Amino acid sequence: MFKFISKITLVLSLFLFSTVTSFSFEPNNTKCIAPANAGGGWDFTCRAVGKALQDLSIINGSLEVTNMAGGGGGKAFAEVVNKRGSDDSLIVAASAATATRLAQGAYPGNSMDQVKWVGTIGADYGVIAVAGDSDVVTLGELLENLKTKPKKWVIGGGSAVGGWDHLKVLMAAKEYGISNVRKIKYVSFDGGGDAVTQLLAGNVQIFTGDVSEIKGFVDAGDIKIIAVLSPKRLPGDFSKFYTAKEQGVNVVGANWRGFYVPKGMSDDAYNFWAGAIKKMYDTPQWKKTMAKNGLAPLDLSGKAFEAFVANSVASIQTISKQIGIIK
Repeated sequence: MFKFISKITLVLSLFLFSTVTSFSFEPNNTKCIAPANAGGGWDFTCRAVGKALQDLSIINGSLEVTNMAGGGGGKAFAEVVNKRGSDDSLIVAASAATATRLAQGAYPGNSMDQVKWVGTIGADYGVIAVAGDSDVVTLGELLENLKTKPKKWVIGGGSAVGGWDHLKVLMAAKEYGISNVRKIKYVSFDGGGDAVTQLLAGNVQIFTGDVSEIKGFVDAGDIKIIAVLSPKRLPGDFSKFYTAKEQGVNVVGANWRGFYVPKGMSDDAYNFWAGAIKKMYDTPQWKKTMAKNGLAPLDLSGKAFEAFVANSVASIQTISKQIGIIK
């Protein structure tokens, strides 16, 4: 009798196992859209995470990265919503810049609830920088130049006009006492990598972006960080750089980095991606990648991340109204 029951239990277990696994998601031909040209923060997000997921055997094979610049992320967002709304193998790099554009209505007809929000990989603090051979040394000098010679100083960033990179400098300028921040000249490029190129070419005099975008250029001496927009100094290689707060400008600009996926993605696939990003985040390998690239801890996934994005959108709407970007 015991043997008979055991056999039944074994058969039922095998049946249940096969039923569960038949509905589980196994990624195949995985893809990541970086909504900007190569070299910027979104590109870093896709490529660094793709490498980690592959190295850790969390996905099979490699994560194919597609750079899709345009509209400060708007082209990629529309592509996902309108054409790839049920792609189970697709993730898209996102950040505070994404929330900013959504908050300002810059993706016409689109809103945050048209996609699913997966999870974060850390927070990338903002920087204000100049070329390595610039005479500017302090944030006060830089902002005074923007105040007294607004036509001679041009800022370049990887987000659209009114986007997160733009907002960070305007917040610093407003805090410094520049009343009419609209006089400050800002040029938008398709990603932080393009903005760095224009800085090094002398076409813009100031760069606004994030730590992870420029570390290699800083190490080479091509770019000089004037201020890090963190509440306190960053650890490791970045500990020598002054914060804006240390220089009397009380501004903090943290750019969270993470992913969204198509709204029509299956629950199994969504749960896989949320679990995969979380599993990667918790590894020593990813902690080393964070430290190397100046990423601060920020560990959110699933519903908690969705609520965080909703709060980000609401907060940025308030800031944008205060500065005059939107009414």
